[in-house]
Amino acid sequence: MSIKVYFNDSCNICRLEINHYKKIADSSLEWVDITNNEDALVKTSKTQAELLRRLHVIEDGKVIGGAKAFIIIWSKIPKYKILAKIFSFKPLFIIFHYIYEIVAYFLFLKNKHQLK
Repeated sequence: MSIKVYFNDSCNICRLEINHYKKIADSSLEWVDITNNEDALVKTSKTQAELLRRLHVIEDGKVIGGAKAFIIIWSKIPKYKILAKIFSFKPLFIIFHYIYEIVAYFLFLKNKHQLK
């Protein structure tokens, strides 16, 4: 089953990271740019600001954002499965979650001019 990854292709940093994953991932990950994408708003039931604020995936019909979304992506890429396992460990996940939130917040501030 395919996992849809919702990301901001207009963000240089986001695009750089996602393009790296695209090169090494198989077809189980489907990449969806949220830039001016009304369909992404409908499919995720998120606002444009929420989609800009965090990376999201849809797995088994469930929308998951932030650090957990990265763990799902990593778990599907052989080269990154070990990261998924390491950062799924609760104490490390908590640290990862807060670091992700800080970085994502600054990326949101950098890109919030995209909001309509």
